[in-house]
Amino acid sequence: KMSVPDYMQCAEDHQTLLVVVQPIGIVPEESFFRIYKRISAVSQVNVRDSQRVLYIRYRHHYPPENNEWGDFQTHRKVVGLITITDCSSAKEWPQTFEKFHVQKEMYGSTLYDSRLFVFGLQGEIAEQPRTDVAFYPSYDECETVEKRIEDFIESLFIVLESKRLDRATDKSGDKIPLLCVPFEKKDFVGLDTDSRHYKKRCQGRMRKHVGDLCLQAGMLQDSLVHYHMAVELLRSVNDFLWLGAALEGLCSASVIYHYPGGTGGKVGSRRAQGGSLSAEAGNRHRPGAQEVLIDPGALTSNGINADTSAEIGRAKNCLSPEDIIDKYKEAISYYGKYKNAGVIELEACVKAVRVLAIQKRSMEASEFLQNAVYINLRQLSEEEKIQRYSILSELYERIGFHRKSAFFKRIAAMQCAAPSIPEPGWRACYKLLLETLPGYSLSLDPQDFSKGTHRGWAAVQMRLLHELVYASRRMGNPALCVRHLSFLLQTMLDFLSDQEKKDVTQSLESYTAKCPGTMEVITLPDGLKLPPVPFTKLPIVRSVKLLNLPASLRPHKVKSLLGQNVSTKSPFIYSPIIAHSRGEERSKKIGKKTLQ
Repeated sequence: KMSVPDYMQCAEDHQTLLVVVQPIGIVPEESFFRIYKRISAVSQVNVRDSQRVLYIRYRHHYPPENNEWGDFQTHRKVVGLITITDCSSAKEWPQTFEKFHVQKEMYGSTLYDSRLFVFGLQGEIAEQPRTDVAFYPSYDECETVEKRIEDFIESLFIVLESKRLDRATDKSGDKIPLLCVPFEKKDFVGLDTDSRHYKKRCQGRMRKHVGDLCLQAGMLQDSLVHYHMAVELLRSVNDFLWLGAALEGLCSASVIYHYPGGTGGKVGSRRAQGGSLSAEAGNRHRPGAQEVLIDPGALTSNGINADTSAEIGRAKNCLSPEDIIDKYKEAISYYGKYKNAGVIELEACVKAVRVLAIQKRSMEASEFLQNAVYINLRQLSEEEKIQRYSILSELYERIGFHRKSAFFKRIAAMQCAAPSIPEPGWRACYKLLLETLPGYSLSLDPQDFSKGTHRGWAAVQMRLLHELVYASRRMGNPALCVRHLSFLLQTMLDFLSDQEKKDVTQSLESYTAKCPGTMEVITLPDGLKLPPVPFTKLPIVRSVKLLNLPASLRPHKVKSLLGQNVSTKSPFIYSPIIAHSRGEERSKKIGKKTLQ
C-alpha cells in the first residue's frame, strides 16, 4: 500500500522522470543542499536531434514503497539516482563505492541509470575516466555539475526510448505480461491466463503503460492515442483501478496540452511542448471546439502496429477543458472503490483542484477538496497532518475560499502543539495562527475596529485571540500576551459576557504584574508590527452626577450696570446696555404722559 501522499503533485508531473538525489555517509547539510539546488535547476532538457523536451522531477527523499507503484503510473518510478559523498583519501574510496552500490539496490529494479558525485578526493583514482562517477576537489570547485546532469538525463532518455519502442511494438505470438499494483498480486494467483477477459486486461494495462512512457518521452499526441485505446479495453473488462489510471492519463496529457504554463502555481515554470503543438493549442482547443482526430497513418513509424490504425482514426485527440474535469471525476470514483488506492485518489483530487483553479471554477474545486478531506489514509504522523492541513488551506485560498482556508490553517497550527509531540512547536503554531487572521476578517490594529460596524464572527475572533495569548505564553513572551489581551479587551468588549470580562481583566492583571504594558510598537521576528492598544472604551461610564466645584472655581454674579450713566463709561456709541436703559427711560416718560 502506498502510504505517503505528495500534496504538491500537479497533472504535468505525469510527464516527468523521477530522479532521487541522496547523500552517502556524512555530508554537511549545507553542502548537500547547495549541490542539490544546482542539480534540480536542470529540470528541462532538449533531446538532441529532436523537438522533444524531457522534464525531470528531483526528490531528496522518496519512500521505497511508493516506488512499487511505478508500473501503475510511471512518473512514480525512480528511474535515476544521484548520490553525493565526501571522500578525502584513497583509503576510504572502496568503502564509499560499496555504499553507492548498496544505495542503488534500494531502487534497483526501476533504475535506468545512476551517478556518484565525489567531493574531496584527488590523485590517481580521481583521474581515471568513468561514466558513473564524477570527482571534484571541493564543493566550491565543481563547475561541470550541470553538464554532467544533462549527460545523465540523456542516458535516461536512451533507456526510456528503448523501453517505449519495445513495449509499443505488437510482437504477435508473445504473451503480454499483466502489470499489477502491489496489493493485486495475490488476487491473480491461479487465474486462467488464456481467457479472452485476461488477455484484454493485459492489453489494456500495457496500452496505458505505453501511454505513460510516450508522455514521459515527450510524445504527447501518441500518449493520447494509447490512453484512449486503454480506456476502451479496460472499460470492456471492468478493470476499474487501471481504467481510472488511463482516464487520469488522458486528463494529464490534455492539461499539458491546454495549459503549457503548468498548473502548480509557478507561472512560466514549464515551457510549451514544442513549436506547432503549443501554437495550435489556443486555437484548436477552445472550450466546446470541435475535437481533432489523429491522422491514422501518423503513428505507425513510432512502433504502433499498422493493424491498429482504424482504432487510432477513431480516437479523439484531446479532451476539452470541461471534459478534463468530468474524466477526473470518473477516475476518482473508480479509485474510491479500492481502500489501498487512497493516496492515488487524494492526489488526483489535488490535481483536479489545481486545474479548476486555473479555470476559475471555485465551487466545483471545493467539491473535490471536500472529497480529499474525507479520504482515509493510514495513521498519519503529526508532521504529515500539519502538511496535509497546510496544503488544504493553500488550495482553498487559491480558489478564493478565504475563511475555509483559515479554518484548515488553524487546525495545522493546533497540530504543531499536539500533546503527542515531544517538543511542541509553539513558534510554528503562533506563526500559523497569525496567518489565519485575514481569513477571519481580523486585524491586529485597534484603529481598524473604530470604523463603523464590526466585521466577521466575534466569537471565532475571540477564540483566535485567546489562542494567540496562550501560544505567546508558551513561547515565553509575556509582552505579547499583554498586547493581545489588551487588544481583546479593547476591540471585543461589546461581545464579552460579564464573566469573560472578569476573566480577561484578571489575566491581564497577572501578566502586567510581570511585564507592564507599553505604548511601544512590538515588531515580530517576521517583520509584522503590533500597534499599541489605547483603552478608549474603558472605564465604562454607567451614570453621571454633577458635583459642586471648589470655591475658587465657582462663578460669581456680576453687579448690574443698569441705572449707571454708562454713556460716559462705554467706548461704544451704541450698545445693548445703553439701548436697554434708554428704552426704560422712554417707556417711563410715555407712562407719565398717559397718566396725565
